[in-house]
Amino acid sequence: MPFRIPKRKDKGAGYTALDGRWVDGDKERLSDDDDASESGNATPMLRRASGAREATSYPLPRRRFTRYFTLIIVLILVGLGLTLARLSALSEASLRSGLSKPPPPPPTWETFPFLKRYHGGIRTLVPRAENKPEFPDPENNTLESTVQKDQEKQTAPSEDKGFQKRDVPQGQTFNPVKQDGILECFLNEEKKSNVPQLLAYSGVPKGFPDPVMGSYDIFGLNGDVCFDRFGRLGPYGLGYSKRWGGSGAGMDGEREGADQVWGGKTEIDYREVNWAQAQQKCAQKNKNRFKPLPKARNHFFTDMPVGGPEDKPKREEKQEKKLLARQAVVIRTWQDFQYDDEDMFYLRALVNELSLQSGGEYTVHFLVHVKDNDLPIWSDDFTYQRVLNDSLPLEFRGMGTLWSERQMSLIYGGIAETNYRGLPIHGAYRSTNMPLSYFAHMHPEYDFFWHWEMDIRYTGHFYHLFDKVGKWADQQPRKGLWERNGRFYIPSEHGSWDDFKHMVRVQTEHGTAHKSGMYEKISGNDNTQVRSQPPIWGPQPPTGEGDRTETENDPQPPTTPDKDNYSWGVGEQADFITFNPLFDPHATNWILAEDVTGYNTSTGFPPRRTAIITASRLSHRLLETMHRETALMRHSMFSEMWPGSCALHHGLKAVYAPHPVYIDRRWPTSYLAAVFNNGLHGASGGARTSVFSDERQHNFLGTSWYYHAGFPGNLWKRWLGYKVDGDGGEMEEVEGEGRIRGGYFAQNCWAMGKYCNPWKMIDAPIACEYEDE
Repeated sequence: MPFRIPKRKDKGAGYTALDGRWVDGDKERLSDDDDASESGNATPMLRRASGAREATSYPLPRRRFTRYFTLIIVLILVGLGLTLARLSALSEASLRSGLSKPPPPPPTWETFPFLKRYHGGIRTLVPRAENKPEFPDPENNTLESTVQKDQEKQTAPSEDKGFQKRDVPQGQTFNPVKQDGILECFLNEEKKSNVPQLLAYSGVPKGFPDPVMGSYDIFGLNGDVCFDRFGRLGPYGLGYSKRWGGSGAGMDGEREGADQVWGGKTEIDYREVNWAQAQQKCAQKNKNRFKPLPKARNHFFTDMPVGGPEDKPKREEKQEKKLLARQAVVIRTWQDFQYDDEDMFYLRALVNELSLQSGGEYTVHFLVHVKDNDLPIWSDDFTYQRVLNDSLPLEFRGMGTLWSERQMSLIYGGIAETNYRGLPIHGAYRSTNMPLSYFAHMHPEYDFFWHWEMDIRYTGHFYHLFDKVGKWADQQPRKGLWERNGRFYIPSEHGSWDDFKHMVRVQTEHGTAHKSGMYEKISGNDNTQVRSQPPIWGPQPPTGEGDRTETENDPQPPTTPDKDNYSWGVGEQADFITFNPLFDPHATNWILAEDVTGYNTSTGFPPRRTAIITASRLSHRLLETMHRETALMRHSMFSEMWPGSCALHHGLKAVYAPHPVYIDRRWPTSYLAAVFNNGLHGASGGARTSVFSDERQHNFLGTSWYYHAGFPGNLWKRWLGYKVDGDGGEMEEVEGEGRIRGGYFAQNCWAMGKYCNPWKMIDAPIACEYEDE
């Protein structure tokens, strides 16, 4: 059936009425007659409006939705505007009150350019006297000149014509131990297995930077030799297969000249080495070189004998022959420490270079922390020996001593439990020196104890370092010593050591205009005036009400400071040697400055000195004093503050040894000196502006000796041949890239005495991670 679809009318022939109807213009009557006749038959308007619409009408859409939509948009815009206004007001109020601050700008030192000549190879060696170090630069020692020179260097065209490959130089055996009177020691006395020797190269890599702090020359350290990784670690298992007793590491990459270290001899099979037996036989063979052994203490609190230990007899002062002091190297470790190959290199080097090569002058011990206090190691000998054996590698068994925090709470009972920062007073973090003090108390045969850690690395010879630092410290005069101890020595700014001593004396006697007064409490005095401080001379005991110390054995000055001609203390063996300044934590923002236990602090803290990083040398006299202060007087301080403060209270000789410290960027040396010695009167501590304040310790990140520095870990990995931040690695060593041709980076060589700060290799040398027990 066909459908009839009405056609839409042309809009031009009609229009839309007000009621929505479509009115067709063609149907309208044009004449009056038609209008009249139509009007008679027309339906009234009201009725027409109520009737059905014609098929040709188109109704308009309703406007209710449009109104609602518009209203909603308006409300959203108004609400958004009010919200923004409120947030703006809150932000302004927060800024005014100081609750919200914009992120701080990056530290200034991050804008300094990196130094590039730390990774020069042994093919570029030149005598140290002929070397032009990349840094420090005497002509550019200010902030402005450094930035300007870096910009010019970036825009200037390169003038480097490349590097011509040279042969690997011939290395030489390096043994700094004087063999006078020493009977040769062996790894295996029956087989007469010779101890390993290091291989060094004469000179330094071309352009190698000088240390920015500290010095080789003042100690007499040999700064004109360097070691590559094979010459330093090859004797301890690097570079040959596990089948022959090595580690299997270092078999790839640049190896030209690596076998020089063995000199045609067979590599050492470390699976057959017993270090405990070797060092015991070495010490026994050379016992006539040392002072006689005192009577050993018994463990009377566990053995429960009748009575207690007798006092040790006084040693004879006069000796026909000058005998050497025995020294212990105490390595702090813990029960579940995982020893990898790189750790084994480090430990073998310590025992060989300090004990066997010296003829028993040093004895290496492991002080093992048992973290599980419920293990019955103090009540069952079998359990003690089992835990001790499981805690050390097989070749070092027989060299360890266990300790636990529960044991320390028994020995040093009665000390107040302050729970500073939520940590126990007998814990390893706050009281590292408790087990060391007790170890010294039980081993009176040692005159000195080197407190060492598992995460220190040194590219030089350990005996050379320990011997030179110890002898230098013994020759330091007491006058001005504590004041020098509190400052970083920067040769490019301070000149010679004598010039540095004179500068410290002037700063101490006359003071300096320092802005630390702005942090002091407001008072009627003028804090901006230059106020000098009296030099430290003799013991400085605590002055709090009720504070007691044993003073009868404290050394006293022979005269007044003005009458002393830098003679008191010369030749006196140092009781405490540190490798960072002994700074005054008073008024600094060092987070642990107030970890003081057992003293009256109601009116102020006792005199304190702190050396960050516990690696140090302590005398038996100092450790025995610390032991008695803690056990009898119930005194203690944070681990890095206790030895220096105890030495200060009792007038013992403490020395900061300014060993060579390097930095990764081109710091203006004048700016560096102002940052690191920014404490009171030119010292490193004593003021809020101290570099040891928590908010300022970031300045150490690029140095080679600090507990959280990143620079030394990168250096060590590059030295081992690994790729770091896209540089180094096997490809660069073997083939070279770009202008670095012919193995320019082959076997990176560092100058003698390069320190690495505490850091820890985990599982493999390529993975670096800080270890915090």
